[in-house]
Amino acid sequence: MAITTINNRAINRTDTAASGESWTATSATASDFQASVNTPAFEAYLSSTQSISDGVSTKVNIDTENFDTNSNFASNKFTPTIAGKYFVYGSVVGYAGALTDLISSQAMIYKNGSYHAGGETNYNGNLIQRSYNTVSTIVEMNGSSDYVELYGFVNGNAGGGESFYVQVGLAKCNLFGGYKIIE
Repeated sequence: MAITTINNRAINRTDTAASGESWTATSATASDFQASVNTPAFEAYLSSTQSISDGVSTKVNIDTENFDTNSNFASNKFTPTIAGKYFVYGSVVGYAGALTDLISSQAMIYKNGSYHAGGETNYNGNLIQRSYNTVSTIVEMNGSSDYVELYGFVNGNAGGGESFYVQVGLAKCNLFGGYKIIE
């Protein structure tokens, strides 16, 4: 990103003139002054309620993309092709069927098939029907084989009717997204 010539010398934007010296730029392009962007980036969501087993960590079947800047999201996985640190976030609506059946629920980010981070809500002793859980984390990705997925967990009192719930008109409540952090 050097400016091509200043006083017959190539310099970078961070160079400084010596005391008493002045420079005159003869050539520069707009790209020499543009900021970096947070890509690759994606965001997608579950479009309809997904039935799950009680008390089992389950991959959320994310099926609708809001955006995917580099086509790195497919089959419920984000596999970025550029190495670096990524901010990854997700939300899950845990539903247990009956009005006072939900004991706990959790949203989790998995990296390469293993738990990486999670956010849990426990209602033991004060049971409810559904819960909105969120998770966010920073994940180091290698730009080739590393991937992240959104998982959820619902523990119901009666042990039946659990799901990742999608309320009519609020389809984006089970959400998964991420973007590269500018380093």
